[in-house]
Amino acid sequence: MPQTLAGGEYKLAKDISQQAGSAVPHDGANEHNIKAAGGQYSSGTKSLVMLGLYGVIDDPETTVDHTISGMTRDGKTEVAVTDKEFTPSGGGDPLTCGVDVRTEMGQKVTLPFCVWADSSTSGSVAETDASELSKDPYSVDLQEFADKVGKIRSEVRKPLG
Repeated sequence: MPQTLAGGEYKLAKDISQQAGSAVPHDGANEHNIKAAGGQYSSGTKSLVMLGLYGVIDDPETTVDHTISGMTRDGKTEVAVTDKEFTPSGGGDPLTCGVDVRTEMGQKVTLPFCVWADSSTSGSVAETDASELSKDPYSVDLQEFADKVGKIRSEVRKPLG
């Protein structure tokens, strides 16, 4: 995992690649020879989690759908703003972004996220801001978040080989 993301805005706080690797099936109906990488990053009051998978992905759309539905499987997280596609202002493939709300110890936490997948990689980025934990999910600027995640995607994507 890179030491910084988003042009140095976020610093790596904890590499979670090993945890992510044990939580992800290496072979499934749609994904094969999958390896995981992940990190928790911080920037002031903001905390960002980046998870990436690489290997062979038969149907990237299915992977995006599975990733998004997996985010709400814990029973503590619900969809607040339904996901839709955004094209980062800097260009690149569209990202699927939305906002979930997770309840942690009675506190509602607003969690914007973006997900992408292609034939060999998949990634997801979610962010919380300790200064605005229970921010109105509808007030999140998802285009702005997609622009940031587009930058992060270009920093973490590596050529196969």
